[in-house]
Amino acid sequence: MRGCTHIETFFFTKSRLLAVACMLVLMLADGYAHDQVPGAPQSRPIVIRNATIHVIDGPNVEQGDVLFERGKIKAIGQALEAPKKAIEIDATGKHLYPGLIEAMTDLGLREISAVEETVDRTEYGDRNPNARSWVAVNPDSELIPVARAGGVLTVMTAPRGRFVRGQTAVINLDGWTVREMKLKAPAGLYIDWGAMHPGGSASQDQRKRREQKLAELDDLLDSVRRYQQAREARPEVTPTDVRLESMVPMVEGDLPVFVEADRQTEIESAVAYGQAQGLSIVIYGGYDAEHCAALLKRYDVPVIIASTYRLPLRRDESYDTAYTLPERLRAAGVKFAIGGEGAGSPGGAANARNLPYHAAVAVAYGLPHAEGLRAVTLSAAEILGVADRVGSISVGKDASLILADGDILETETNVIAAFIQGRAVDLGSRHKTLYEKYKLKYSRSEKQTR
Repeated sequence: MRGCTHIETFFFTKSRLLAVACMLVLMLADGYAHDQVPGAPQSRPIVIRNATIHVIDGPNVEQGDVLFERGKIKAIGQALEAPKKAIEIDATGKHLYPGLIEAMTDLGLREISAVEETVDRTEYGDRNPNARSWVAVNPDSELIPVARAGGVLTVMTAPRGRFVRGQTAVINLDGWTVREMKLKAPAGLYIDWGAMHPGGSASQDQRKRREQKLAELDDLLDSVRRYQQAREARPEVTPTDVRLESMVPMVEGDLPVFVEADRQTEIESAVAYGQAQGLSIVIYGGYDAEHCAALLKRYDVPVIIASTYRLPLRRDESYDTAYTLPERLRAAGVKFAIGGEGAGSPGGAANARNLPYHAAVAVAYGLPHAEGLRAVTLSAAEILGVADRVGSISVGKDASLILADGDILETETNVIAAFIQGRAVDLGSRHKTLYEKYKLKYSRSEKQTR
């Protein structure tokens, strides 16, 4: 792209077409870089006073204070003494929450689905355990500030593709580089179980393909174990295999395997396979998870519900089947979090901002309000393995907080301030910029027509 710096010189040459193409690429690149500047490291203590504090792992603190310093929460209570040079924020009438957590998304990997050059979420082939999602994240994505403005401060970004998709990562939505954004990488391995496990009445060919895929996965896991044994026994003569090396933490049970599965047969098959192979399984999707509740509870398998904005999976089901799933899982004693980017949820990464409203739908259909908040904060953090850092307002955790002017599950509520690891976050976005732009345009038009 540097060769396009003096692009005007091409317009009178035989390379005019190439010049136009280069110019279009430059214009597209400019369009994908947002104007929000990442927050500077916290340099002074901050005290947020008189807020309703939703601590999540305990009762709310009315008219409470939170003190954080150097990116960590130091104290929670009432009438806290402010350290010297502390910044004090009066939050009377406001609500303080931990930053919301989107538990499964391709945010940062996809900008505009129809523009191939802006999508970097899929590798070729169907077995890519070494594909690392975080190396492809675009910190300048226009979608990141939009999600942030909706209260989503942390996400698990994951690759897409067929079968063994690759490694996921938990990132904060603020930073100049991916290195600054990383919270946990890798966070697990992502597999599309539904792609190889046909639901309903499978044909003989489909069953044969399924058995073939399972055999391939068996061989892959066996290769990882043999490789691991060889590396431990004779590391000096055993060459490094990046593909197999990437799967060692999953085979050892140190990291989970996120399995995309919706139907009962898929979920049961994935849990059974995980037990046979000694894998730590997390179900993503989970539409039929209630029917597998006893199995999920027995083996302590959590579920990331893939959005509540979904149509029924089957024609004979009630219209609100997806809406009531969180409450049905809670009543059945199954651990779960709510995500906002299921297969039936429109927009994907572009609508990560709607995460709180997926929880709100569940609350409207029976889930207790406190459980709805937990499903997009602490429950998600626990499933992703980052509950020691985020998910609740607790002493010692990262100061990743959002301050809102009302209930965060209500659409009328606005996030008025946000902090990630104590850094004040710019809540501007392209949406807000365009809103102000056209608000001014139409106000001027009205004056001219008077």
